[in-house]
Amino acid sequence: MLGFKSKKDEVLNHWIAFADGFTFPSQDFYASLEKELATRKVPGLEISRVEYAEGGLFSDQRLYLRFIRERLAFDTCAAPFGTGYFFSCRTVYSPVELRLWHVLVALAFFGGVYLFLAWLLGITFAAIAVAGLLVALAQVFRNTIALKLSDLDAALIKMPVVGPIYEKYFRTETYYREDTRLVYLDLVPKLVQTVAEEITATKGVKLVRQYQRAPILGELYKPHPPVTKPAAA
Repeated sequence: MLGFKSKKDEVLNHWIAFADGFTFPSQDFYASLEKELATRKVPGLEISRVEYAEGGLFSDQRLYLRFIRERLAFDTCAAPFGTGYFFSCRTVYSPVELRLWHVLVALAFFGGVYLFLAWLLGITFAAIAVAGLLVALAQVFRNTIALKLSDLDAALIKMPVVGPIYEKYFRTETYYREDTRLVYLDLVPKLVQTVAEEITATKGVKLVRQYQRAPILGELYKPHPPVTKPAAA
């Protein structure tokens, strides 16, 4: 998601459908999907076109449309296959990974700041300055949303060393974040399916053989059947 694939990336949901005797430019489908998202004013999605190899290093590349929301990525593909055509959408979750070298780099950075300030101000004032800097950074990290710094929040998540430390120790998991995450998990794959069905329907073709792997992200994201009330006696 952040420029490379991690072995810990987890495919939460995979939807795919086929249409026989159908063809359509992939770029046009992606443009239609982007337009639909803009019409619905879906916020917070970063959109890009990415290429994945079909096989090994020197194999052909397949173009995908990618949406990213924090640590969720939605990879959508529309492409011909023989005399048919397929649409697919994968929901990928990239968990935060805090490694020892992240902590060591952070300690080295603040150690360097301390040594520089000690050379300028002396040991005592340098220690006070570094402590003040740490407190100030902690306050900003803790209150990025309250301070209306959503852009900073998104930027911090992507930073190689700062991001994992920020998410592990400072970024608060709220009801709102959990709810919006569930909304994206449900909304984007359904939107891909809806646009695909509309485009094929305009040419009198119906999507067939649809498959879907339901999203799983702990117990929270396991779909449950609707609760039905018993009929009155």
